[in-house]
Amino acid sequence: MRDLSSPAVEESGAMKKWGFIAMHAAVAAIFIFLLQRFSLNASLESSLLWALTFAVCAAGLAYKQSNR
Repeated sequence: MRDLSSPAVEESGAMKKWGFIAMHAAVAAIFIFLLQRFSLNASLESSLLWALTFAVCAAGLAYKQSNR
């Protein structure tokens, strides 16, 4: 039997953590892009800039939450 502190378990947890952060950033970026582009009729450049900004902020928040 493996010990819970084995490297394989820690790697699996780290992969889940970074996957969660990436998913959170992607969902935030897609949401704000669609909102800006189609609901608010913003330009493509503006929508992409806001999507990038929200993705970075969402990734930062998810990272902070995952370290609790």
